[in-house]
Amino acid sequence: MNDSARTYPTRPYLAVSAAIFRDGRVLIVRRARPPAHGLYTLPGGGVELGETLEQAVIREVREETALEVAPVELVGFRQAIARDDAGRVERHFVILPFAARFLAGEVSLNEELAEAQWLVPADIAGLKTTDGLAQIVATAAERMATAR
Repeated sequence: MNDSARTYPTRPYLAVSAAIFRDGRVLIVRRARPPAHGLYTLPGGGVELGETLEQAVIREVREETALEVAPVELVGFRQAIARDDAGRVERHFVILPFAARFLAGEVSLNEELAEAQWLVPADIAGLKTTDGLAQIVATAAERMATAR
């Protein structure tokens, strides 16, 4: 999706993210550019027209990290609304995070990401993250513990 269309939008944009679990650790990434530049978060991005949420999770994770994943369950939502100094809405995203199971691959980041780490969920507390990340990861970990 064209980034300029998402700046000063006329409507909110729908996005997905994935709390990907592998051997009890979750993949946390650091954004290399806006939005959320420099913050630790989950891989993800915009849902494209005609795509299911699950298809978007699979595609976005593959594009950003080269990993193959299986979305397991929706684990909440986040709203990201950024305003400029004049109070105008500069960005507006509704983000649907999923718990996801790692299937295959090795992390290879695209230009949107600066860093990736497989962390024990408790280690997220010390990082500068997007709003609510630790809670989303904790909920995802609970769902993965009961998922088949």
